[in-house]
Amino acid sequence: MKLIGMLDSPYVRRVAISAKCLGIPLEHASVSVFRHFEQFQQINPVVKAPTLVLDDGEVLMDSTLIIDYLEALAAPGKSLVSNDLDRRVRSLRLIGLALAACEKSVQLYYERNLRPAEIQYGPWVERVEGQLAAAYSALERELEKQPLKTDGSIAQDGISLAVAWSFTNLVVPDQVDAAQFPLINAFTAYAEGLEVFVDTPIE
Repeated sequence: MKLIGMLDSPYVRRVAISAKCLGIPLEHASVSVFRHFEQFQQINPVVKAPTLVLDDGEVLMDSTLIIDYLEALAAPGKSLVSNDLDRRVRSLRLIGLALAACEKSVQLYYERNLRPAEIQYGPWVERVEGQLAAAYSALERELEKQPLKTDGSIAQDGISLAVAWSFTNLVVPDQVDAAQFPLINAFTAYAEGLEVFVDTPIE
């Protein structure tokens, strides 16, 4: 199977890391939705990263849906999300908040870098900035209530959180202050030191 997309996308990176954690080999093709639009379009006309091309040529997209498929392929009993309902609900909450942070970071980055300054809409930007801050504030509170494990392992909630924080710091660093989110920052430092993260660096 082939994973299409750049690792500077948090969505592509979380799929690549998840696949490695699940023991599922993927060939990675660094194709940009911007610089290689026509090439990407030949693979997936929607031009959405990540795209996963299956061995039979079928094409999947959306990181959460791709990871769901990879979970189904994984060895029995091997999963990045607990089957215990209470633990699963907490994991899904953390994942949802992390993905919201990714989405708002992308929106701010696009607004600043793709839309001409003279037509940027201030009230909308302020709303997105507030949503981004709310997502990380909620994540920090969740970690205060119950820290994620730092025992050499990592699950999907930790993957998504760390990938999101690293991405936000890459594209809109002025929006996040490590001192304001010390638990998120510390966990991300732990995650980025794991072999699976080191082997899947932001491009």
